Amino acid sequence: MRRSADFDVAFGAIVRSRVDALLAVADPLVYLHIARIADFALKQRLPTIAFFSEFVPAGGLLAYGPSLSSLTRRATLYVDKILKGARPGDLPVEQPTKFELAINLKTAKALGITVPQSLLLRADQVVQ
Repeated sequence: MRRSADFDVAFGAIVRSRVDALLAVADPLVYLHIARIADFALKQRLPTIAFFSEFVPAGGLLAYGPSLSSLTRRATLYVDKILKGARPGDLPVEQPTKFELAINLKTAKALGITVPQSLLLRADQVVQ
């Protein structure tokens, strides 16, 4: 998908294909439409996982991915180094080190899914 209008086409293909679950990939366009995706998934009774924890309060079932706030803090340090004269090519490439798990129990209940207690105990965020 390259623009917002592509969601209608994608949603239609999902319905026609009768998929069993949905993965919302890490993409800026997806991030902008997380509430729309969560709403569609719930209406279609599709368990959905995303990489953004913000997906869960928007109504999505589950999110697991790098902490965006942690990534932003690390990026800020890089900007500071560059503004102080460091060459971007000399800075190391870093992988995310903090990941977040978020679960929406209201959505799970609406989908008829029981979330194991062991998973709830590991979650960084649980939406009731």
